[in-house]
Amino acid sequence: MIVVVCPGQGSQTPGFLAPWLAEPGFAERLDALSEVAGVDLARHGTESDAETIRDTAIAQPLIVAAGILSFAALADGRRDRIGGVAGHSVGELTAAAVTGILSDADAIRLVAERGRAMADAAALVATGMSAVVGGDEAEVLARLDALGLEPANFNGGGQVVVAGAVDALDALRAEPPAGARVIPLQVAGAFHTRYMAPAVDRLAAVAGSLSPADPTLPLWTNRDGASVAAGSEYLDLIVGQVSSPVRWDRCMESFAAAGVTGLIELAPAGALVGLAKRGLKGIPTVAVKTPADLPAAIELLDSAA
Repeated sequence: MIVVVCPGQGSQTPGFLAPWLAEPGFAERLDALSEVAGVDLARHGTESDAETIRDTAIAQPLIVAAGILSFAALADGRRDRIGGVAGHSVGELTAAAVTGILSDADAIRLVAERGRAMADAAALVATGMSAVVGGDEAEVLARLDALGLEPANFNGGGQVVVAGAVDALDALRAEPPAGARVIPLQVAGAFHTRYMAPAVDRLAAVAGSLSPADPTLPLWTNRDGASVAAGSEYLDLIVGQVSSPVRWDRCMESFAAAGVTGLIELAPAGALVGLAKRGLKGIPTVAVKTPADLPAAIELLDSAA
């Protein structure tokens, strides 16, 4: 069983869309999604610098659009070979589109509001995120609690992304838990924590105007790694996930329980393949960063035929 995964914020890099714009039909579809998002995705994906595309309101629609369009190239004539889909954080919006819960336009409309709402929430208080790698999880969580920090992503393989006030993150880095390293992340706020509560109502208002269908491929949620069969339930989970932790560790546990034999990460790829190498050891993976990676991904899909 081949699982297709959709990356989250932080996976974008300057110029990452440039190789894709030469693909037939890609530029036209990207222009259409740009119009819906109210963001010039082609310009930001080819010309903008790292600081510009770090802006949550730009990064989120950019990542979801790239995932939607790279999935179309991957799945063309091969959709029946995909065993399931999951997205990491904002990648859940990509997953909603590629599994048919939302149209591409509705997914972009929703993620554009998500990005704006989360950016506005992040601007209220100086917050950030850091990756904690290694250490005993119970000790890590106890240290976070003592500092007023929160776990935002349980990524598996001994990695927990934490979030909260900048001074508390600095204190964590100065005195990390035993056996752990603390790595600051280039993100704009404390996502998936209480600091994002103001964004939830705004996202719920947009989600309530949509008409989700049920997914046409197996789908897992970040909430707890469980499979979701109803589109309306998945949309509710996406809204709530803005201010609650991402359980990617449990998603990978679910992939393993379902019999995963390979994993393909959509553009802008790399982070989730890295986590799979630690959390799903021995499973073949392909990161679809550019169109040149598609043949290897298609070969992996063909192996499941």
